[in-house]
Amino acid sequence: MAHIYGNRVMLREYRESDYEHMRGWVNNPKIVDTLSDIFLYPHSEKDTRGYLDMAMSTNWKGFVIAFRDTEEYIGQIDFIKLDEKNGWGELGIVIGKEEYLGKGFGTEALQLIIDFAFSQLRLNRVELVCWSFNARARHVYEKVGFVQEGVRRKKRYRNGEFHDEICYGLLKEEWEARK
Repeated sequence: MAHIYGNRVMLREYRESDYEHMRGWVNNPKIVDTLSDIFLYPHSEKDTRGYLDMAMSTNWKGFVIAFRDTEEYIGQIDFIKLDEKNGWGELGIVIGKEEYLGKGFGTEALQLIIDFAFSQLRLNRVELVCWSFNARARHVYEKVGFVQEGVRRKKRYRNGEFHDEICYGLLKEEWEARK
């Protein structure tokens, strides 16, 4: 898979050296609290190793978000579902270090992968989901052009209460109209 370059970040392949960076966030509540429930229980070194091995396989459809100049790991952006026949993909994204949150790295990575999805993969639709309490992610998704398409009411339980799951979609024609 080729590298994709933005102004400050690049999307690149997973590497063995990413393991330590991944271990640095998989059990950090400030990072995983807004992610899926697979992070409800602690992740072992074996869990992280298994994920990295899978991500380094030829069948994986995703990228490491890295600094453009050093190729150092920032986070990950992956197609967690990809339906090439019907032309759609669902994205998952994580910025793995607290000091990189809110700096625009996720926004740039999202723009790069959306452009890749529409221009190289010939997708017609990209989608993702986010918990209603994740205001930072919702802001980024809407800023990039995602449209809220639905709400799965009270689907996530966190800190003593239920929260909605927000479903977002972006069509190729909407993306091209924004450019």
